[in-house]
Amino acid sequence: MVLGVTGSIAAYKAVDLASKLTQAGVAVHVVMTESATKLVGPASFRAITGLPVSTDLFELSNPFAIEHVSLADVADAFVIAPATANVIAKVACGIADDLLTCTALATRAAMLIAPAMHTAMWESPATRNNVGQLRERGITFVGPADGRLASGGYGAGRFAPVPEILGEILRVLGAAGDLAGRKVVVSAGGTREPIDPVRFLGNRSTGRMGIAVAEAARDRGAHVTLVCGPTALQHPSGMTVVDVTAAAEMLDAVKAASEGADVLVMAAAVADLAPTAPSVNKIKKTDEGLTLSLQRTADVLDTVRDVPIRIGFAAETDRLIENAKHKLENKALDLIVANPVGGADDAFASDRNRCTFIDASGAVEELPSLTKREAADRILDWVAVRFRAS
Repeated sequence: MVLGVTGSIAAYKAVDLASKLTQAGVAVHVVMTESATKLVGPASFRAITGLPVSTDLFELSNPFAIEHVSLADVADAFVIAPATANVIAKVACGIADDLLTCTALATRAAMLIAPAMHTAMWESPATRNNVGQLRERGITFVGPADGRLASGGYGAGRFAPVPEILGEILRVLGAAGDLAGRKVVVSAGGTREPIDPVRFLGNRSTGRMGIAVAEAARDRGAHVTLVCGPTALQHPSGMTVVDVTAAAEMLDAVKAASEGADVLVMAAAVADLAPTAPSVNKIKKTDEGLTLSLQRTADVLDTVRDVPIRIGFAAETDRLIENAKHKLENKALDLIVANPVGGADDAFASDRNRCTFIDASGAVEELPSLTKREAADRILDWVAVRFRAS
């Protein structure tokens, strides 16, 4: 992909964006305007990406600078981040007076723009008109965000958070992946069942596994809906995210999202029990004990059965395979991912996971310890094989 960097004060943040894209396995060809080089040195991008940085339309030492459209031809996506009001106006009007704008005019790749400028410039009628024209042409805009500006003021115009831009870029790059056009629903995190307005029954789920599956599906071209319980993690971009708290809300959201879905991956740790009668007021501490009356919550996977591929998780402290097979059969799942809880391989609050796949045919595949993103990709590899066979 091509990353165009313009002369906004937020240009330094593009270094972080280039770094994260490179870590994700993306080859990043950076094109900088002359103004951008006054703020960030091309050597920073060269060190991060390992690729030449283009700054001059007539720089003969750079293989991409000899022909104006060379970079346009190699791009799978063209991203301008940050984009100034000046460059947005040039792209809207078809002005091509430097390497970046020549490439923007010549490229047939999907284009994404992340603006960064003062609020008054962003809100000016001219900029709004230019942005509207570009959106009508199918160009994606990420941001700008509201926040403190370089001028010291506060308002719209701040460069969008790098993770948000990163997610949108990976979505664009994955549009032709092996799950392109598929509708995938993923649940993540635990649920909280209220005892009173300040206390709840919960579990140790962080949401890492489900979010990793959602991001992996997005990066392979799927249309993703993430139904997410409470989590300290940032919501991923490039997908629809539905926030829920309790098990009943999780059920309603998953049912709604699963209409017409191709895949349901139920990675959330939904509470099995909830207080029968939560207190309206905070329960005061007394010398007497507290007895809670509990009731079973609705089983999401057992209720939502009209999805072609349904995948569940089984976090177990003992008899891992036996308990996982029992859950697989009872819920008529296509695949269950069994995870040990406790010890070095604890599935909760960890960046890694030790998974065992058990499918509806009874086949068992034990995987080595993987990062949760690696485990997510192995799950989706399994899904992709089933789609190719159908």
